[in-house]
This record gives sequence, structure tokens and C-alpha cells, in this order.
Amino acid sequence: MIDSPAVTARILVIEDDPNVGEVVARYLTREGFLVEVATDGVSGLQAALASPPDLLVLDLMLPGLSGVEVLRRLRLAAPVPVIMLTARSSEADRVNGLEFGADDYVAKPFSPRELTARVKAVLRRAGGRVDAPSEPAVLVGGPLELSTASRQASLDGRPLDLTVKEFDLLAHLMSHPGRAFRREELMEQVWGFSYGDTSTVTVHVSRLREKVEADPGSPRLVRTVRGIGYRFEP
Repeated sequence: MIDSPAVTARILVIEDDPNVGEVVARYLTREGFLVEVATDGVSGLQAALASPPDLLVLDLMLPGLSGVEVLRRLRLAAPVPVIMLTARSSEADRVNGLEFGADDYVAKPFSPRELTARVKAVLRRAGGRVDAPSEPAVLVGGPLELSTASRQASLDGRPLDLTVKEFDLLAHLMSHPGRAFRREELMEQVWGFSYGDTSTVTVHVSRLREKVEADPGSPRLVRTVRGIGYRFEP
């Protein structure tokens, strides 16, 4: 049995398949979460905006309003961590969901136990409870400055609008300047998963570069190490 969360978190599940929604809700409730279920994009978005949950489990294909559109509108209002569910299994579809700001991605059919583990990992990262003990309170590298206490970031003194996972990834790289990380290492150390699709890392690095690099096509801060992964160069 996976340990129950130390502090009860509210999870909103937006899923149009009643069987899937019921299974997810039952399993998460059994693990100690407070769960609400919406069956279409419109009512789900309204619920999320009215009372933002601690985490959103969001199906990609929804009636009324697509999961991607729900995510886009929600991101404009609140930085809620999101795990996307979809029946699509191709890499292109997985990357598409991540590009729109999802923190993680689970393809159907999935194990409820795996989904619960991913929910807990994303919540831990959102709460900042798994940062390395040696990580300083303020990270400075070139034009970038990050406060891990307030979770604020700036570039040349201008505030940066980073998602939870973008902040975590950048903080991890900045706390180890010059060190090259394999994608599998970043998946485990930032996402908390010892397995999974490393395209998650690739997409988040790409999105991060769009926000911190003067020329994302020729990055100078978040560098690619050919055949290995990425490193931060201050």
C-alpha cells in the first residue's frame, strides 16, 4: 500500500468516461485524497476556477471543451499542477499535452496505483518538499535569479512566469552548474519517477528555453550535451 498523504489534498478529476472517473476517484479517495469529479470540460473548468484544487487529473478528449483548452484557460488563472489522461499513445500526442503545460502525462489504459504514485510525486514537487537539503535559498546564474523559498524567478531583474515543473527543473540544473544530467536522471530527481517517458524532460527543457534564452534555437544557459542530456552554464 502506498502511504497516504500527510496533508489531505483536493483532487479534481475531469473525465467523461464514467467508469474511468469512478475508478480514479475511488482509488484516490482510498489513498486519503478529497476527490471531486466533473464529466465535461465546461463544468470541470468552472469547478477548477471556482475553487482551484491542489491537483487536476484531466482527460485530453472531453465534450464541450477540450482538455487542452481547459488547461490553457486554467493556466491563465491559477498555477494548478496537472496530470493529463489520454487514450492516445503516440509520442506526438504525449508531447502535445506537455507542450500545453501539463506537469505529467499518463496514457490509457493505466494502473490506478501508478496514477496515484504520480499524483503524489507531482504534489510533493508542487509543495517543494523534495528539494535537495543542500540547495541554497537563492540561486544565481548569469542573468537568472531563483528564490527557492518564495518560488520566484527573474531574468535580468524581470519576473519570469514559470510553471511548477519548469521552476523545479531550472532550480535543479542551476544548483549543479556545469554538471551534465542524463534525461533519466532528471526524470528521477525532478519528477520523482524511476521510470517513464523521457520526452517529458525534453518538452520541459524546450519550454524553459523559450522563457530564459535570448535565442532558444542557440541556447547559452540550458545547454544540450550530445549523447547525454543537459547542463546549466551560468
